[in-house]
Amino acid sequence: MGNYTIDEFIQQTKQDEQENDYFELETPRILEVNLLEMVWAKAGSMISYTGQIKFERERLLEHGVGVMFKKAMTGEGASLMKATGRGRLYLADQGKKITIFELNGESITVNGNDLLAFEPGIEWEIKMMRKVAGMMAGGLFNVTLKGKGRVAITSHYEPLTLLVKPGEPVITDPGATVAWSGDLTPEFRTDISIRTFLGRGSGESIQMEFSGEGFVIVQPFEEKYAAPNVSV
Repeated sequence: MGNYTIDEFIQQTKQDEQENDYFELETPRILEVNLLEMVWAKAGSMISYTGQIKFERERLLEHGVGVMFKKAMTGEGASLMKATGRGRLYLADQGKKITIFELNGESITVNGNDLLAFEPGIEWEIKMMRKVAGMMAGGLFNVTLKGKGRVAITSHYEPLTLLVKPGEPVITDPGATVAWSGDLTPEFRTDISIRTFLGRGSGESIQMEFSGEGFVIVQPFEEKYAAPNVSV
């Protein structure tokens, strides 16, 4: 960044005062939510807001007994907060790049750690990757979202979309896998040669294999997973 006077810096970096969409990228790494009623967001992602907005952590029974049972039995779950009211809400997650999707009846599955926010009209379901739970610390979980509305996801640096075609499966590292089309179901496999080379406890030996037709979004970064806490 070059040298600025204070006024020049303010003009260059100030918020957009115009009326914007419900979800708007204020910068590539800051999401502006023009809140009228309610939005679901990743817990801890609020960096600023204006107006009258109330924040609540997701409660265990918020989405019914089925979701509660999954969380209680697995110790996994997307840690969400509910923001209600009217105003401008600014969200970010560790400086990660933000991508906004507008779903029109489609579905997308997102790594639980990479889901930033979604409109309340979106249907969602936590899905466990049980086969991998014992292989990586804390295991992995993902969230399938479908319906009509906006979803914001995050990635470390620029994401890459890989097309999955019949007969041409795509193999990815779980820590670098951000999201995939909702009709794909990944299979997990262990590469014995890599496992032997890197050591018995290495997560590098686990791979995700996507077969069929759709897409997979990956990032040039491997996230490390630890056992998450369940919101109550």
